[in-house]
Amino acid sequence: MSLSGSVLTERDLVLTRIIDAPRELVFKAWTDPDKVARWWGPKGFTTVDHDMDIRPGGAYRFTMRSPEGTDHRKRGVFREIVAPERIEFTFAWAEPDGRLGHETLITVTFEAVDTKTKLTLHQRVFESVEWRDSHRTGWTSCLERFAEYIVTV
Repeated sequence: MSLSGSVLTERDLVLTRIIDAPRELVFKAWTDPDKVARWWGPKGFTTVDHDMDIRPGGAYRFTMRSPEGTDHRKRGVFREIVAPERIEFTFAWAEPDGRLGHETLITVTFEAVDTKTKLTLHQRVFESVEWRDSHRTGWTSCLERFAEYIVTV
């Protein structure tokens, strides 16, 4: 099994979803910092701080707050941006003191399917299957939130 020429392992996560919006709009909602802040995170979470430098080598950081009031920080660097087809970036949880946890690589592809978009998210390589499954739950909720948001744009 492969995605973009890479061999999938049990510590890879691949999610695919058909989004009811044109590819250009879906891509913009993934690359406009103010739009991303409205949907990135599981349902019930809010973005309380964010910064995105959308270009290869540009960094991003987000702080999202859980419904219980706990802040979760994530950071990464954009490696590749091919509008409106693909985004590739690193992802790591950040501690309040700035230390980063295990880094993964996320590739999101956007494929036009009539007036809709097939979005595929591939995140690799997790430290464990348990971490992969935790992210599956989070990303599944996040993509549901994104699908609800994109029809309002």
